[in-house]
Amino acid sequence: VQLQASGGGLVQAGGSLRLSCAASGRSAMHSAVGWFRQAPGMEREFVAGISWSGTSTDYADSVKGRFTISRENLKNTVWLQMNSLKPEDTAVYYCGAMRWAGVTDLKVRAMEYWGKGTQVTVSS
Repeated sequence: VQLQASGGGLVQAGGSLRLSCAASGRSAMHSAVGWFRQAPGMEREFVAGISWSGTSTDYADSVKGRFTISRENLKNTVWLQMNSLKPEDTAVYYCGAMRWAGVTDLKVRAMEYWGKGTQVTVSS
């Protein structure tokens, strides 16, 4: 599975961004996908995840109610809609995939595939 993340940028606090993760490869449609982020000097952390069917999602407490993850398998794309952004959301955002996994399996050290990150910067 190959992943390509995009959509990052600079936004003011309270603004919105939508990240995209385009997947390709034979197992792309059967992979759970997660969004993770890594701020400078910090470990990479889980942000949101979605099952291969799109019926199950999970979110970090810090983004619940503000971020929404979704996917469309016909387009092999997963999105992360980020609203009410805060300066503490500033980080490099990565999408990761894990074949034949459930959404609760999406941990940093368990991911099989990673895309290159996209920078999100939220100014105060």
